[in-house]
Amino acid sequence: MHLKKIKFLSILCIAVFFQSCVTKPPESPDNICLIFKEKRSWYKAVMRVEKRWKIPPYVLMSFVYQESSFKSDARPERDKLLGFIPWFRPSTAVGYSQALTMTWDDYKDETGNSRANRKDFKDSADFIGWYASKGYYQGFERTDARSLYLAYHEGYGGFKKKTYRKKQWLVKVSDRVQARSTKYQQQYWGCAQDLKKKKFLFFG
Repeated sequence: MHLKKIKFLSILCIAVFFQSCVTKPPESPDNICLIFKEKRSWYKAVMRVEKRWKIPPYVLMSFVYQESSFKSDARPERDKLLGFIPWFRPSTAVGYSQALTMTWDDYKDETGNSRANRKDFKDSADFIGWYASKGYYQGFERTDARSLYLAYHEGYGGFKKKTYRKKQWLVKVSDRVQARSTKYQQQYWGCAQDLKKKKFLFFG
């Protein structure tokens, strides 16, 4: 009985430890300035992505908000068998970017980031930048969050074929992504210099 109790407490401690390792979503997800002030590592990651892939911070963060609500372990809800039995998930999407396994593997192969993890914000942000950059060569505007999101969801081939026109729910979602990107952009203009100064002070 004593051994069973010790075993139970050990399992409980391990579960609590792993739970504490999960990065919590920001306290103010509607304000990009407060997000970056709270999570300095996210700010530094987004700055690196902007430098590498040219995606504006507010566009990238609007994607993460829509895809995962800033939850590192986000996954699509399981389908229900007979209406109540948990069944398979509708896709292999995981993490901040909700990248599919096949597309994530393409990203790792193309960038050489073989240890990339979809539950890591830095890697997910870089993935979004990598995917968006493919649209820039096709004439997409860097601030056109709506079109970039539609292509992110449907693929650039699907976007060219306008497959999204048959998915009015997706069009509405892309409009929300654009609206959030615009909101984040206005906020970011008001705090970008302050964030940059604090970055240099931090390293100084």
